[in-house]
Amino acid sequence: MNITDRIKRSVQRRHELVLRPADFQAFGSEASVKRALKELVDQGLLVRLGVGLYAKAKRSVLSGQPIPVRPLEELGPMALTRLGVELRESIRIRDYNAGRTTQVPTGIVVNTGRRRITRKIGFNGKFVEYEHDRVKA
Repeated sequence: MNITDRIKRSVQRRHELVLRPADFQAFGSEASVKRALKELVDQGLLVRLGVGLYAKAKRSVLSGQPIPVRPLEELGPMALTRLGVELRESIRIRDYNAGRTTQVPTGIVVNTGRRRITRKIGFNGKFVEYEHDRVKA
């Protein structure tokens, strides 16, 4: 059984929706794991969310193309949590929940506290946006 088949079986058995190459380090070298993950993306078992981030995929009923099994609104924060980023409620959501605005928050916005993140996480032209807490001087 080659490394691609072993990783494919491992992906199917996992409950996690967001995966990283480091999760499959025991199967082989970094280069061979990344090659296997690329093959799984080509087969439609995974979709790429960003550099070193993959999500389980399913076929779209409309187009037949692979899409993530959950919406990006759920997978984005999961991916950041997997990377060790502590997330907070965004300012827009906080204002809406407190009744300070009636504007319903749209898009995928996460508050990363004082941590600066430039990583792009997204799929099919839709990306996670980051906001930061202001430093009080």
